[in-house]
Amino acid sequence: METKSVNKNILMDSLKQSFVKLAPRVQVKNPVMFVVYIGAILTTALYFLALAGIKDENSGGYILAIALILWFTVLFANFAEAIAEGRGRAQAATLRQARKDIKAKKLKSAAHVDEYTEVLSADLKKRDIVYVKAGDQIPMDGEVLDGAASVDESAITGESA
Repeated sequence: METKSVNKNILMDSLKQSFVKLAPRVQVKNPVMFVVYIGAILTTALYFLALAGIKDENSGGYILAIALILWFTVLFANFAEAIAEGRGRAQAATLRQARKDIKAKKLKSAAHVDEYTEVLSADLKKRDIVYVKAGDQIPMDGEVLDGAASVDESAITGESA
């Protein structure tokens, strides 16, 4: 279940989302970046006032530089957030797909571990007993009836991402 953490589709979608997230209703949800966003708007307005000669026209280049830095900061924050969301969606989709495709060894009874039938994990029902040996993927939530289990949860917790 190894996947690239960021692919071209996620990057392109994130780039688009970084501009879509410039909407005030989205920006207001993050107070720190909202302040930077307001600063970028005000600084841009000051630049146009300086350009028109209404305010100090000698500082137009300096004001433009500050405005561009603030806009870059807001866009980069939106881009980083969109990448994180895209990776999360991709990880969730991968886990959902894997859950459907895992073969489970369904036992007729807990006493006979060598008598099982292979079924897809999606076909398991509550109270079904499955046999899982070391290295197998766990097909569903459940409890250990016999033995012990040490489970790699990194795909679920996001540690591997």
